[in-house]
Amino acid sequence: MKKLIGIFGLFIAVFVLTAFINPQFVSAYNLQNLIRWTALFGIISIGAAFVIITGGIDLSIGSVIGLVGSLMASLLTRRSWGEGTTVVVVLAMSLAIGLAHGWLITKVRLQPFIVTLCGLLLYRGLARYITDDQSQGFGNLHDGLRQMATGRIPLSSTFAIPVPLFILVAVALLAGVFLNHTVAGRHLLALGRNETAARFSGIRTDALKITAYVICSGLAGLGGILFSLDLNSIQPSGLGEFYELYAIAAAVLGGCSLRGGEGTITGVIIGTAVMRVLYNAINILGIPTHLEFAIIGTVILTGVIADELVKRMSARRRAARERLQT
Repeated sequence: MKKLIGIFGLFIAVFVLTAFINPQFVSAYNLQNLIRWTALFGIISIGAAFVIITGGIDLSIGSVIGLVGSLMASLLTRRSWGEGTTVVVVLAMSLAIGLAHGWLITKVRLQPFIVTLCGLLLYRGLARYITDDQSQGFGNLHDGLRQMATGRIPLSSTFAIPVPLFILVAVALLAGVFLNHTVAGRHLLALGRNETAARFSGIRTDALKITAYVICSGLAGLGGILFSLDLNSIQPSGLGEFYELYAIAAAVLGGCSLRGGEGTITGVIIGTAVMRVLYNAINILGIPTHLEFAIIGTVILTGVIADELVKRMSARRRAARERLQT
């Protein structure tokens, strides 16, 4: 709870400061875009959180997004597949990718860093091969499908809620129920805290790890669909590039420990909002965009340092209480 309060306070501070410096920040147009992009990145950040909770990492999220977008554009435009069939195929492919990651990590005993780093390279190469490394567009033939990413529900004559926000809420509710109100979710947290103890207590640790990577890749696939439809143009070498950094940063900021065993869905969403507000502030305040990745790196490092310091302080307090009791 303390972590949630801290990150929410940071969100409010950055939001208010940016709005004070430039009132255009709180214009209806800018807020709608901010909500839409927060929702899109929030979906993939929730997937990253599941893997981080197990003590793992997934560096292939951005490349999965690029592969899904490239394959979807190719199937819809070159092969004239139906929209429903195409969506099912690319989602099934992303789930299969997660299954492969989980199998390699649990059965072959490879390190998550190595497996997903190789995936980052492999899926990006496949995306460029599928499209002949050429930009692809959806045209005007799939405007109905594009409403998933670009649609809006009007609240007034000047403001509308982007449809991706509703998708994020649905994903977050399902993820929250799974993580906090199911046996599997509690076992997942226990696995992240101490895998050996979890295994000896009868928890199927391998199955849970595979599930986490399937969820992560599945949500990356959903994100790939939405990002592609939002942009309406696929650049295979660039779509989703470095998006895994945004997802990991949002999860860490939201309270997920890179050691595993900690994290909340609410925290991940707030962390995502902080990242998007920071990015938006960089643009709207005229700060050079070249600093974007420097700021992201600083945020991740700060989050890791803060997490380590909090853990050390908690450990000292527990040790002090135990000494007093004895």
